[in-house]
Amino acid sequence: AHLVNLLPLVDVLLARERLRLGDLDGIAVTAGPGLIGALLVGLSTGKALAMAHDLPLVGVHHIEGHILANALTEDMVLPAVVLVVSGGHTELIHMPAVGTYERLGATLDDAAGEAFDKTAKLLGLPYPGGPHIDRLAAQGRPGIFAFPRPLLHDKRLAFSFSGLKTAVRTAVDGLPRPLDEQTVADVSREVQEAIVDTLTAKLFAAARRTHVRAVYLAGGVAANGGLRDRVAAEAERRGLHFRPPERVYCTDNAAMIAYAGYCHFLAGKRDSLALDSFPRGPVTSWR
Repeated sequence: AHLVNLLPLVDVLLARERLRLGDLDGIAVTAGPGLIGALLVGLSTGKALAMAHDLPLVGVHHIEGHILANALTEDMVLPAVVLVVSGGHTELIHMPAVGTYERLGATLDDAAGEAFDKTAKLLGLPYPGGPHIDRLAAQGRPGIFAFPRPLLHDKRLAFSFSGLKTAVRTAVDGLPRPLDEQTVADVSREVQEAIVDTLTAKLFAAARRTHVRAVYLAGGVAANGGLRDRVAAEAERRGLHFRPPERVYCTDNAAMIAYAGYCHFLAGKRDSLALDSFPRGPVTSWR
């Protein structure tokens, strides 16, 4: 699908914006991490366009794109701690400046987004499950279920969601079938509360240790209403700046990659056509 659709999509975009490739200042392209097949198609296309039109090329780390999606909403207040949270990543990044990243902690097993999606599957909800859990949580009753908050009181800036997934599976497997709507909402509420409790506690523990001015969210789970509301309330209580990214920029999108590439262009960074893709690798060691 990537191979068939990518170049026609470029043509549609240029026509919509009334641009030609020669009007561009450069080509920004995701180098990794991610699924290697999709990365190779995108990178090969970016290289071909750069070479054919004599444009500079710059590779972008996918996670840096998510982090800098916040800059599409406002000028970021730095230094900051960013909670990157998605289906494949859950980590805390100290960001003193654009392009400078230090990983403070990460999940020891599963990502928070995976816990949302696995819960949704157990409850018979469509994929991706996070938005459905978020919507149903508002209808759930408090105190009906009690799920663990792994590592909540651990001093490490680490996360663990495998135990939560197991607890949810055990609870759901013991429920009578078919599951009624209220039960699904009750489970959704407690799962969301458990995940948000943990994410928020670790985010502000990291902010306290690093003495930053702001906190940010990044990644697909940054669209979760419960998480956004909790972080906003806690940031206000602590006197820290917080503004969530627009939801359209939380999931994977080209705008965040373009902006990250733009920042690298301004810093004078360029890549050769020998730039390679990579399926794994932390944003802290990129460049």
